[in-house]
Amino acid sequence: NLSAVSEFVLVGLSDAPEIRLLLFVLFLLIYLATMAGNITLLVAMSTDSHLHTPMYFFLGNLSLLDLLCPTITVPKMLGALLLEKKEISFAGCLFQQFSLIAVVGTEIFLLAVMAYDRYVAVCHPLRYLSTVSMKLCAHLAVGTWAAGVLNSLLHTSLVFTLSFCGPNKIQQYYCDIPPVLALSCSSTRGTELVILLVAGVLGGSACVVTLVSYGYILLEILSRNSPGTWHKAFSTCGSHLTVVCLFYGTTICTYVRPSSSYSLHRDRVISMLYGMLTPLLNPIIYSLRNKEVKCALRRVISRV
Repeated sequence: NLSAVSEFVLVGLSDAPEIRLLLFVLFLLIYLATMAGNITLLVAMSTDSHLHTPMYFFLGNLSLLDLLCPTITVPKMLGALLLEKKEISFAGCLFQQFSLIAVVGTEIFLLAVMAYDRYVAVCHPLRYLSTVSMKLCAHLAVGTWAAGVLNSLLHTSLVFTLSFCGPNKIQQYYCDIPPVLALSCSSTRGTELVILLVAGVLGGSACVVTLVSYGYILLEILSRNSPGTWHKAFSTCGSHLTVVCLFYGTTICTYVRPSSSYSLHRDRVISMLYGMLTPLLNPIIYSLRNKEVKCALRRVISRV
């Protein structure tokens, strides 16, 4: 594909000088807090033997994804806010989009695997360690990362084999699929249909696994009908369920819809929710609601 466009321009969040500095400080603080929270969680889970279990193995993968997601987009956005350097090369835009979709796709599959893990923990607690072995955990983790990368490879190749020969201003602070498609001078109808179909099948499958797992958990809770069952189940699944609702809600609103419903200001806000706030909140949600994680963090801090 010989494209006439050699670089794109990221419009960013604001052109007003007085707002740009304020946004730079705000997003820099959020980014640093996200890095600190997820790195601390990773250190605690890797160094504390009490957390060497399947649940925390998957949580470690989630923290790694939450480190990668803002790192792909936020530094470029901070550079645009502070230095007004909004240009990104064609290859850089391709790499940014590929990396972001790979991370988002991997996280969707990982959340489905974590839902299955919670189902086994609640419905088959005596067989939990034998069913969800570390070998199976490793295979599932590799599978989620591979599925995310392959899904991203398909989406990115569909978008960047189109022709770009006119406007090059991306109405977003990073290279996302809807605003990049809007700049193509080729017909994008077929590409949009394929992207929606693939996203619907893969994302829908992960969503079904999550819903079925929690459906069985709910049936198990109702069948036991004991006073402490609801509290125990909520303490086991509450953090994961909160993260699932937060992540699925924002990603579905952003990606699973046609570009005709694309709204500039609304989509910027939504993309910041899953791109910046979700990675920030995930370690907080898991650490505040989990006694084992809090104890591990205290032990790490005391050693430091």
